[in-house]
Amino acid sequence: MTTEREVLLMVHPDREATGEAAREVSARFAKAGIRIRVIEHDVCALINPDEHGVGATCTVVDPDDNPAEGVELVFVLGGDGTLLRAAELARPAGVPVLGVNLGRVGFLAEADSDALADTVQRVVDGDYQVEPRMTIDVTVTHDGEELAREWALNEASVEKSTRERVLDALIEVDGRPVSAFGCDGVLCATPTGSTAYAFSAGGPIIWPDVQALLVVPSNAHAMFARPLVVSRNSVITVGIDPDGSPAVLTCDGGRLIELPPGARVRVTCGKTPVRLVRLWDGPFTDRLVQKFSLPVKSWRERHARPCE
Repeated sequence: MTTEREVLLMVHPDREATGEAAREVSARFAKAGIRIRVIEHDVCALINPDEHGVGATCTVVDPDDNPAEGVELVFVLGGDGTLLRAAELARPAGVPVLGVNLGRVGFLAEADSDALADTVQRVVDGDYQVEPRMTIDVTVTHDGEELAREWALNEASVEKSTRERVLDALIEVDGRPVSAFGCDGVLCATPTGSTAYAFSAGGPIIWPDVQALLVVPSNAHAMFARPLVVSRNSVITVGIDPDGSPAVLTCDGGRLIELPPGARVRVTCGKTPVRLVRLWDGPFTDRLVQKFSLPVKSWRERHARPCE
């Protein structure tokens, strides 16, 4: 008995290249007998067969009704932002996510748009691996009352809510205070998120297989406000000064929670990982060099004069 295969296709809505790529992907999957599921009627209309029969039929599902349940994987066309939104849908279902970059750096994406046909074929052939990535679980409390629970694949960012004010924060690790300072914000990131917002804020790059959590202060007014790398078993707490200004918590750049003065944000290693599809066996080092276009030759090699 053959099980019918299906993928959830997620598309960045505002890129010119998205429409053509979505139609190509859906047509190739349909030709291989793989069904297409989407969460937006506009995307379904985009990939439906035209007068020449190019395209594929699809099923529209409710984004609030566990849309990834039962699919083989979530196939993403867009940048890291689109992939992070896809991860929100894939994680509860335990379904892997495969990203094709149509944006700029696209560090989370496994393939670029120029390899679209080969990427689809690898999925059709089942020629791919799945890599679990650490997440973080985030709990917000105030005066002992729980205000919110969230999670993130990249980072949870506690930031000042107004440009004019300074955020007064206390960092604790495993229940012990480490440092208090005024700042623009504090980021708590996973190894996956170390190449995202945390990197832009001056944090180190952590290889994905390193089991650790990262704390990065942003524009802190203090002598000791360096990034911290702690155990995956550690509990990180960011406390907001009760007599200070309110703040905001943002998870993966999308889910926002307002934090009153005195709020405490508790960050731990997540119980449920995000599963990312991997097509290539190359080391993370090569991916890092390629994504950031890092120079790998010495200054002398790059500036050597040709022999006459």
